Amino acid sequence: QVQLVESGGGTAQPGGSLRLSCTASGDISEILKMGWYRQAPGKERESLASVTGMSLTDYAESVKGRFAISRDHAKNTAYLQMNSLKPDDTGIYFCNALLRTTSSFYQRDYWGQGTQVTVSA
Repeated sequence: QVQLVESGGGTAQPGGSLRLSCTASGDISEILKMGWYRQAPGKERESLASVTGMSLTDYAESVKGRFAISRDHAKNTAYLQMNSLKPDDTGIYFCNALLRTTSSFYQRDYWGQGTQVTVSA
């Protein structure tokens, strides 16, 4: 069984910063990729940033230059540093991990429960 637990959400003013954390636990064999997604009110979930096992990163255009994803491999934890926040960044932020468990060779996606981020003056 695998769990992803996010933390660090909350409220920030426009131009402010927040840092999200996501820790994966359970019978994990290998984490291939971790990423962050956002679901804004009335919109579909969108990919924001991802980091591979080789620490290669990728970002959505909407957050490039403002958000930074990083990963602590030893702790099975990914972080999302969010700077220069805008009201449009408001939404529920979900952590995702593509991984293999010790009981299966096949990789699959796992999701956290989500954490609310609100950007408002």
